[in-house]
Amino acid sequence: MIVHKNITKIVAAAMAVVTCLCLAAIVYTEPLTEVFGGLGIAMEYESRLFDTDEILSINIIMDDAEWKDMLSDAVSETYSPCDVEINGEMFYHVGIRPKGNTSLTAIASDPETDRYSFKLEFDQYVQGQSCYGLDKLILNNNYADATNMKEALIYDMYQYLNVDASLYNYARISVNGEYWGVYLALEAVEDSFMLRNYGTENGKLYKPDGMDMGGRRSAPGNRVPPNAEADSRDAPDQPDRSQPPSRKNMDGSDTDGQMQETVPENNGESRMSDRENSGISRGNGTSLNYTDDEPDSYSAIWDGEVTDSGKADHRRVITALKNIAEGTSLERYMDVDNLLKYMAVHVFSVNEDSLSGMMAHNYYLYEADGKLNILPWDYNLTLGGMGAKGGADGDDSATGMVNDAIDNAFSGTDFFDTLMDNEEYHAKYYNYLRQLTVGYIFGGGFEEFYHRVRSQIDSLVESDPTAFYTYEEYRDAADTLYEVVQLRGKSVKGQAEGTIPSTSNEQRNSDALVDASHLDLSVMGSMDMGDPMKEWNGSDINGISQSDSPFSEKEGTDGTVREEPLER
Repeated sequence: MIVHKNITKIVAAAMAVVTCLCLAAIVYTEPLTEVFGGLGIAMEYESRLFDTDEILSINIIMDDAEWKDMLSDAVSETYSPCDVEINGEMFYHVGIRPKGNTSLTAIASDPETDRYSFKLEFDQYVQGQSCYGLDKLILNNNYADATNMKEALIYDMYQYLNVDASLYNYARISVNGEYWGVYLALEAVEDSFMLRNYGTENGKLYKPDGMDMGGRRSAPGNRVPPNAEADSRDAPDQPDRSQPPSRKNMDGSDTDGQMQETVPENNGESRMSDRENSGISRGNGTSLNYTDDEPDSYSAIWDGEVTDSGKADHRRVITALKNIAEGTSLERYMDVDNLLKYMAVHVFSVNEDSLSGMMAHNYYLYEADGKLNILPWDYNLTLGGMGAKGGADGDDSATGMVNDAIDNAFSGTDFFDTLMDNEEYHAKYYNYLRQLTVGYIFGGGFEEFYHRVRSQIDSLVESDPTAFYTYEEYRDAADTLYEVVQLRGKSVKGQAEGTIPSTSNEQRNSDALVDASHLDLSVMGSMDMGDPMKEWNGSDINGISQSDSPFSEKEGTDGTVREEPLER
């Protein structure tokens, strides 16, 4: 471990500054909020770390034995001390740990690789320390993504629509000066993220994660099969939504990517049709479906708290969920515009490892003054990454993925249903989809992203000593991604304009779909989920290994230990 000769003075000075800032925030919270208007604050790390014109150079400095020990015990996700050099500047006594969920356990069980994702926590050992204002930096290993670009692409789309989402950049990672691999660096969704996006607004942040896989978790390590009889709270009465709002066609001649007012047309499909047999958990809160007024019914939300929360905070969330389910005062209880933009990008991504798939996880829930917002997370398995194959072997799932319906898209939740039942909001959602496709996919944004990233990482991937895929596989995957994004953009644009059916029911007998049967999506990498009745560690539901439970222990400031979902 390298120790700076003036570290004591530096730490003391830093702590003094932090203490003053904390006292100022406590005393002047209301005036500060008034000054900033509840809006975000510009942070130095935005330009220092996440200017994508230049990738990051990160050198992790650790004793070799400590590095190997950390990797050998990666599943414990225990922090170890290290020094970190970022673009030539040193940061001392930084916490580092492997991170992940299924990817972490998969790598831990694979003797051929120890390429884990990592989390750098700058204030783990030095109170108040940050990296240009950033408290935590995520280093993602691009697991199951031969393109090395899927997650970065989706975050680039979020930035294009100005969605509340993490900043990103690529990073050349070294360990003690030796090249380790090219990773994707992400701004962690924690304190710095909230300060950048919401300023001094006193919001609460949660990361619900039931790891349902189509079943229900009644307790850590206790899976309930999808067909098991549900608790009465799991199937609440739902309002009649068999007739979604009507939609008029958009003017397809407009190619400037600007939003235009449109009205959805009647598609005659029940919003529940795509998930009525899904077995999604509704009893612990991960689906964000309102069930009743009992806080215990939403335990997975509170268990996944990122910021400290109490009963009053939980009551605000439940009240919001109830009003959202009833379609009451949506502007009061939802950050409507940000959620519509989030929906547009997320639906484009075809992310089955999320609320739009069979698992109600991989998102953050933000609440401020009773208003709810969803923040995106984890996009390495998008665009067919959950195991879809192409048409080369007779399976036409590539066409199905490319044309994935833009309406009724969230199988894992009813949270967006009343929002989409509103004609004005549904029209704005369609407009954001058109803005994304016309303005970004076909308006130069995607081209700029793709060629910039290829120029930045091609040589790094070629020499990457820990890469999951060969350089040839990467090149084929990247070429395939380029075509997939173009075809997905064509379909989404057509669906938003009414020339392609926008629901899965209507698509079943349609000859208007974009043909992608020539593509093999597995070229881009995928994670085979296997038998959904198997637990994450490979044992069946009757043979759970507690040590591999998808929950970790977290010690609170009062010395108590609680179980919380592992993060990805």
